[in-house]
Amino acid sequence: MNDLRPIGDLLTEHARQRPDAPAVTCGAESLTFAGLEARANRLARAYRELGVRHGDLVSVGLPNGIEFYAACYAIWKLGATPQPLSARLPAAELTQVLAVAEPSLIVGFPADLAPGRVSLPAGFVPDPALADTPLPSAESPAWKAPASGGSTGVPKIIVSGATGAFDVDAVGSVFGMRRNQIHLVPGPLYHNAPFAWSMLGSYLGHHLIVLPRFDADAVLDAVERHRVQWLSLVPTMMHRIAQALDARPGGADLDSLEHVFHTGAPCPPWLKRRWIDLVGGARLHEGYGGTEGVAFTSIDGDEWLTRPGSVGRVIVGRMRVVGPDGLELPTGEIGEIQLQRPAGAAPTYRYLGATVTESAGGWDSIGDLGRFDADGYLYLSDRRVDLIVSGGANVYPAEVEAALLEHPRVSSVAVVGLPDDDLGQRVHAVVQPEGRLEAGELLEFAATRLVRYKLPRSVRFVGEPLRDEAGKVRRSEVREREIALLTTAPTEGFR
Repeated sequence: MNDLRPIGDLLTEHARQRPDAPAVTCGAESLTFAGLEARANRLARAYRELGVRHGDLVSVGLPNGIEFYAACYAIWKLGATPQPLSARLPAAELTQVLAVAEPSLIVGFPADLAPGRVSLPAGFVPDPALADTPLPSAESPAWKAPASGGSTGVPKIIVSGATGAFDVDAVGSVFGMRRNQIHLVPGPLYHNAPFAWSMLGSYLGHHLIVLPRFDADAVLDAVERHRVQWLSLVPTMMHRIAQALDARPGGADLDSLEHVFHTGAPCPPWLKRRWIDLVGGARLHEGYGGTEGVAFTSIDGDEWLTRPGSVGRVIVGRMRVVGPDGLELPTGEIGEIQLQRPAGAAPTYRYLGATVTESAGGWDSIGDLGRFDADGYLYLSDRRVDLIVSGGANVYPAEVEAALLEHPRVSSVAVVGLPDDDLGQRVHAVVQPEGRLEAGELLEFAATRLVRYKLPRSVRFVGEPLRDEAGKVRRSEVREREIALLTTAPTEGFR
């Protein structure tokens, strides 16, 4: 039988049962469940005085840290919905997102960045005269509302169809979580995966070890120091941690890890094998489904070894692969992945700032390409909008990026298609090297891993990371920048 409990009540229960147990640690600061409960209750009363009401969206632009969790719990205690944003969001993009979200309160941004709106800066301390005792139970109509620029760069808000009440043991078991674990949070909390997994862990009484920002060595240090048991990563993080391990005499002790979950992008097979060797196949898990939560796949490392490259079989909802005509494709053919929520289930999300486009039968798409094998295992190819058609052949950027990333002196890479009079599009790589690296050496290395038509025809080296803190890259922006560079300085930086 379901045991749905409002999120605010879950924190109150932990504070009552385990008041002195640590709830969140970030750097040198740590807060117990009793301390987090008291801070969230006082904040909730302050937010209510500023006009936050049941069902409102509240934009949260705080950096990773204890303050972020206290703010979100305060919002849930009022029956409102947190809408996480990057604390470093540029002013123009913030204006666009706020126009879509229409929050009743903005937390974390200076007032001059949100003129005419009620806002509180980071570090806000409520009036100590406000009570810190529990508030009446309240259930948010939507438990989260993350923002997404999508592939077009136009902001939209993905409002969850799930309310702010959870049967936490049932949900946690799907993702290998049990009560009172040590849980490391290395990713930015404004991204859906770090937000969702760490909050679910908190509901289960996890001690959250939160990194202010991702750093590979800091991850390894935290796992050893705190004996971390549950960890979520994206492939970019996995790659950088592997590089950090290679540079460490004696490596690192990862034996405490019980469940390492990765998602967010296709994981190169060579990197997947490396992590299976590091933590064991039974402890490494991968999932695919998207922020919208319509359907979900799962696979562990042992199973993956029998199906290299797969993201698993569907465990929630349904998925299929269709061609340009919208008809389902035969097994093994690559097409657009469509998702359908479980029969009889309510919608799992709604958009603000965009329109949900479902095909007949309620099939939905998040723009990914892939194929199924005969046993129902899904294999991702790439984003539909990022596909490169060069000389009539399909080239998937993620595959080329995976090959280039195998080079020990490649830190990050983005592959895009540039206009070409002969080929239509040519494969172009933007590479952040680690140390000295020549284009000829890199392409010679890639030639042992890629068929000739997939090899980059041009390479540009850059000094800055190409992916954000969550390992995401918006290839449409990279493509536009590279085309502009070709127009203004056709030869500079290109090889």
